[in-house]
Amino acid sequence: MSRKMLAILTATTGALALAAGVWQAQAQTPAAELAKNDYADKASWLCWPGRDDACAGDNTTTVIQADGAATVETWAVHPQAPVDCFYVYPTVSNDPGVVSDMTANAEERRVVEQQLSRLGAKCRVYAPLYRQFTLTALRALVTGGALPAGGPRPNTGYLDVVDAWNHYLAHENNGRGVVLIGHSQGAGVLTQLIANEIDGKPVQDKLVSALLIGTNLPVEKGGKTGTFKSIPLCEAADQTGCAIAYVSFRADAPPPANSRFGVAPPQAQNMEAACVNPAALKGGKADLHAYLASAGNLLGSSEEPQPWVKGGPAVETPFVSVPGLLSGECVRKDGFHYLAVTVNADPADPRTDTIAGDVVQNGVIAKDWGLHLIDVNLAMGDIAGLVESQGAAWLASRKD
Repeated sequence: MSRKMLAILTATTGALALAAGVWQAQAQTPAAELAKNDYADKASWLCWPGRDDACAGDNTTTVIQADGAATVETWAVHPQAPVDCFYVYPTVSNDPGVVSDMTANAEERRVVEQQLSRLGAKCRVYAPLYRQFTLTALRALVTGGALPAGGPRPNTGYLDVVDAWNHYLAHENNGRGVVLIGHSQGAGVLTQLIANEIDGKPVQDKLVSALLIGTNLPVEKGGKTGTFKSIPLCEAADQTGCAIAYVSFRADAPPPANSRFGVAPPQAQNMEAACVNPAALKGGKADLHAYLASAGNLLGSSEEPQPWVKGGPAVETPFVSVPGLLSGECVRKDGFHYLAVTVNADPADPRTDTIAGDVVQNGVIAKDWGLHLIDVNLAMGDIAGLVESQGAAWLASRKD
């Protein structure tokens, strides 16, 4: 199995739960509870407002129109951002233990560059480090190896995020609105946090919105609630206290029967996976405002830079935006509910007719994973717009 395939396998809530179950079954002694992290120490945070860290990187973007014309779009952190963003990253750690340590390596820095740092123009960004189940441990499980006995509790990472959230609330929030953002495993952790610590509790009043991307959030079929009892799915750009969730597949490569994405877990009876299109909250098809990595993907593969303009020079900015090339629509098909992404290719124009983002194993596309690698990138511009509009609506509601 390729490193890329292993990297995204732990990023799914279902796969992580399966790994944790096998881990517990292999352990010969009770799982240990590690000492709590000190989230008062800023070294325990991957991103912190005003600090020169991974979220202060370069988000300069080359915007390429259908006719090949290119302009450069600049970006800057908003020093007085009106609301906060609290982000939990997917499983990316290559640390050697069963759970990761609390040191930010290249893989943790790379993922926030792709999924979070751009939002610093709309919100103050907070991203705690947490001790997640590692790729190294998963690799042992996948290949049939044994894990160390008596390892840390499988919910160590979740408990870390709860501690980080409570520290943020007690010392940083100061009555501000907050957007919760996570991808894949990070979205799964936040789903637990919201269900256990926020839904129906006084702190829910601070919730601007929850962006739970690349995860199967169970909701009643055709409904707006399910896992969360008082936090519905978002239907408007000025709605607050709501949730957005989706997984993405190419429209011409829908999820096959063996896909874990786009379907509620078996125990969630009479429910389906939520799908809310950030570009069309009320439903229907709309252009996606994507910010794609100009080379490689969010896991830092060694792919060659794409020829974004046929016969043109390589793009030199970190990101590319391609207006009108991508559109998305939430669809229900064969028991799945997902964001179907169409590449509006035009062979007659000079702009690229394709995008990278598939999971490839031994030269073969793993269709059951869809466009999981770029779930966030596909709609990053739309997400940033929602952080801004929903944040403004939350602030306006405080003045009433």
